[in-house]
Amino acid sequence: MPELPDITAYIAALEARILGQPLTRVRIQSAFLLRTAKPSVAEAEGKTVRAVRRIGKRIAIGLDGFGDGEIWLVLHLMIAGRLHWRAANAKLAGRNALAAFDFPHGSLVLTEAGSKRRASLHLVAGQAQLEAMNPGGIEVFASDPAGFQQALTAENRTLKRALTDPRIVSGIGNAYSDEILHAAQLSPVTLTHKLGPEEWARLYGATRETLQLWTDRMLAEARGGFPEKVTAFRPEMAVHGRFGLPCPRCGSPVQRIRYADNETDYCAVCQTGGRVLADRSLSRLMKSDWPRTLEELEALKRR
Repeated sequence: MPELPDITAYIAALEARILGQPLTRVRIQSAFLLRTAKPSVAEAEGKTVRAVRRIGKRIAIGLDGFGDGEIWLVLHLMIAGRLHWRAANAKLAGRNALAAFDFPHGSLVLTEAGSKRRASLHLVAGQAQLEAMNPGGIEVFASDPAGFQQALTAENRTLKRALTDPRIVSGIGNAYSDEILHAAQLSPVTLTHKLGPEEWARLYGATRETLQLWTDRMLAEARGGFPEKVTAFRPEMAVHGRFGLPCPRCGSPVQRIRYADNETDYCAVCQTGGRVLADRSLSRLMKSDWPRTLEELEALKRR
């Protein structure tokens, strides 16, 4: 799922291409994409783009108007949705093409890989309706250490759940939460109420530094052209998507916890004191035979 750094890069690329340009036509190929009836798509066509903003993990494109007269196109890419910049009036070819937003000098095409249609488009009128779509999580770069800690301790959650809950923190998902926790050398299953002052300082610093690092990288790529290869799995990442590969800090193999469509990747040596966290499905299957340490895991592999 595109997260804060990826969305920031998309917005920078879009601002360079569509600010001040009229939206000449909206072509929707998937009946599942559009989630609102008013304002209508026809009301958006012909209006000029005045703003492009991030709302959590959503991209909001603001069109002509003042107060309730302005229209916002709000795109949520979910897990597999991606944006592409194509020649004007580009054909919507293939089952993955969901929609095109046509401008005089190009078309913004939305695609979604896979068979599940989760990406969404909402059209809303005015700032109030736009803000109602904001889940309410804090903006990391606008928060201080005390505000950051207060937000994450409002409920006693695991660090992984707290960082990825859009009602708590804005713009962080599965990929960058793994990278943040590895940088902070904290376990993904540690409860927020259990952290001490030094650990909070590490987490706050790692969150800002990790997001800034990847935002800078993504913006640099966007300056070279439209960001066509947005992915949650990058070879430069420390742990996310690197199960079984060596941790860049200590060299031990990266471990994972799998659940539903997601996984959490971590280093047992750097983050959990050498303890291998239980994978829910496998630990139920193996019960008492589930390895508790890296040494037990390696011995199990040699059987």
